[in-house]
Amino acid sequence: MQIASTNICERMGHSQELSEFKCGTMIGCHLCNKSIREISLLVNISRSTVSGIVSKWKQLGTKATQP
Repeated sequence: MQIASTNICERMGHSQELSEFKCGTMIGCHLCNKSIREISLLVNISRSTVSGIVSKWKQLGTKATQP
């Protein structure tokens, strides 16, 4: 029996490149109404990567946090 991963970064295949902390920081900034550009500058990650994480969180976020 496999346990579904609840970490959005792991689900996106970025587990090697991005720590769970950085993914959480990006989502937290997004929830505080920071733009993709501002988040990118804060965490020093490309805008396309930040955009991908935020987009995937929007798709999986509620499903990933439910038990």
